Amino acid sequence: MKRIFLRSLLVTSIVGLAFYYYYSFPDVSELRQKNPKMTALMELRDEEYRKKNIGSARQQMWAPYAAISEHLKKAVLISEDAAFFSHKGVDVDELKAALKKDWETWSFSRGGSTITMQLAKNLYLSPSKNPLRKAKEIIIAWQLEQKLPKRRIFEIYLNVVEFGRNIYGAEAAARLYFGKSAAALDALESATLAALLPSPRSSGERSLLKRRNLILGRLASVGYLSAEEYQRARQVPLFQKVEEAEPLLPQEN
Repeated sequence: MKRIFLRSLLVTSIVGLAFYYYYSFPDVSELRQKNPKMTALMELRDEEYRKKNIGSARQQMWAPYAAISEHLKKAVLISEDAAFFSHKGVDVDELKAALKKDWETWSFSRGGSTITMQLAKNLYLSPSKNPLRKAKEIIIAWQLEQKLPKRRIFEIYLNVVEFGRNIYGAEAAARLYFGKSAAALDALESATLAALLPSPRSSGERSLLKRRNLILGRLASVGYLSAEEYQRARQVPLFQKVEEAEPLLPQEN
């Protein structure tokens, strides 16, 4: 009898904790119509820059989905999450591979994150790689997929993702690095911005160029660029110099 009571108590406690844990998560449904003005990542970076006495102002300008270059959308998808429009927020195969590698190396360095998971982390969580944070990221990603259409998730992502020190979103990045709007980006410029995403504040020129050309190669492999366009594009220097946009490469102190 005592054992049954203890089991019931344990089950009740677990269920209660699960409900509390679930309902303590943010209400993502408001994002259907409301653009987020601030994200957890922005707040974290603001605090970091204050501690380092870095006075650069945050740059972000919201661009509707239709006002963002199709080239950039394609470059980001092919580099960050090619299966975005077919999965339900979590790429199970990629996540399994990430968990296997993390377990074997005990490094928690491979995230296996989809665009939806990256957005969940940017909006609400810290960048830490601990398993509990990853579990929260997965749950919020599922909520985002249930409450928002894919196009809206991608629109928010493209407007809040980090492209350099205090540079958030495609519009601010396009204007800083290329002196044009996000709508006017060509395939080469788009591949360059997409190449920044894994390490937006500390990409060295050599690694950034290598990643840009890798993205261009992937675009060519799916027929988005011709072989001639690919060969020509990969020879172009990383950034064209733009007035009042120095330094062109992201610098991290």
